[in-house]
Amino acid sequence: MNKIITTTAVLLLTVLTGCKTVQPLYYYGSYDVNLYQHFKADDISVAEQISQLEETVQMADNKSLLIAPGILAHLGYLHLKQGELDSGFAYLEKEKALYPESEQYINFLIENAKGGKQ
Repeated sequence: MNKIITTTAVLLLTVLTGCKTVQPLYYYGSYDVNLYQHFKADDISVAEQISQLEETVQMADNKSLLIAPGILAHLGYLHLKQGELDSGFAYLEKEKALYPESEQYINFLIENAKGGKQ
């Protein structure tokens, strides 16, 4: 009888621990929708896209989650497109700091945004 109870308990614990959900590594928020809207470019202004992505970044901060790769770079690009150079370069630098593997690409973007001068 003890053996049956022990086996049942172990089996139950095994099943219950297998049901735990896993937190995603990165927070994407509404990035997929924002990216689609950016390339579609029919329905939403650049300012609205910036606002939505900044909200995504804020939500990630509020939830203490790591923002997904590319979001800060895209946000920086949108700021540059609006002529907001300081904000744009700041977001690109944040992307580079969070994801060092993107350094070469981000440096390329920064150099092109500055007109090839460095």
